[in-house]
Amino acid sequence: MEAVRDKAVVVTGAGGGIGAALARRFVAEGARVVVNDLDREKAERTAAEIGAIAVPGDASAVVPAAREALGGAVDIFCANAGRGDAGGPEAAEDVWQQAWDVNVMAHVRAARELVPHWLERGSGRFVSTVSAAGLLTMVGSAPYSVTKHGAYAFAEWLSATYRHRGIDVHAICPQGVRTDMLAGTGTAGDLVLRPGAVEPEVVADALFAAIEAGRFLVLPHPEVAGYYAARAADPDQWLSGMNHLQRKWEKAEGRDAS
Repeated sequence: MEAVRDKAVVVTGAGGGIGAALARRFVAEGARVVVNDLDREKAERTAAEIGAIAVPGDASAVVPAAREALGGAVDIFCANAGRGDAGGPEAAEDVWQQAWDVNVMAHVRAARELVPHWLERGSGRFVSTVSAAGLLTMVGSAPYSVTKHGAYAFAEWLSATYRHRGIDVHAICPQGVRTDMLAGTGTAGDLVLRPGAVEPEVVADALFAAIEAGRFLVLPHPEVAGYYAARAADPDQWLSGMNHLQRKWEKAEGRDAS
C-alpha cells in the first residue's frame, strides 16, 4: 500500500493485542515501525518478532525518542495504548486520572508534538484506537466509557480541523477483541463483548481498508454503525436498551436490585 510503504510509524501499546497486530501489519506493508509499550520486555519481544524498533516507555512522551529512532520524522502515529478500568463515580481519583491520562491526554500530547511538523510538510496520519465504547458506552466501566468518548471527540476534532491541510485521521472503534484487556473485563465483558469478539488481526485489516478508502471511522464490527445511528436517532430508546443490559449484568454479578 503506497500510503504506508516506507513510512515511519509509531504504535503505542504494541507489546501485544491490537497494537502488536497493527505494528505487524505495518511492517508487512513495508513501513519502518517503532513498537512502544510501557512494558519494556513486551516491547522488545514484539519488535524482535516482527523486525521493528523497540522504544519502551510512557506513550505520552514517546514521540521525541521514536522520531530519533526512525531517522528524524514520524509519518504515522497510532495512539493505541489504553486502560480499561472498571467502576463508576466511586472509582478512586487516581483511577479516573490515569484513565484520562492514557486514553485521552496521551493522544493530545502526541498530536502537540507531531501536528506542527505535519502541517509544515502538508502530510501526516493519526490513528486513534478508541473502542465502540467511545461511540456508545460500556456497562460497569465509567472511566473507560467517558475517556473513550473523549478520545473519539479529539480524533473527530483533529480530522475536522486539519483534513484540508493533508492530515488524515482514523478512529478505530471495535467491540470485543481477544486481548488481555478483554480477559480482564469479567462478567461485563462476558455479557457484552466476548460473544462477538474478533482477533486483533481483524482490527488491523479494518484499519488498512479504511486507509485505502480514506475513511475516518474504522468499524471492525460493522453492526456498531447501526447501534450508533440508533443512539443518535432515539436516545431514550437506546438508553432503555443499555439499562436492560445493565440489569442483566447486575444479575450475573449476583447483585440484582430489581
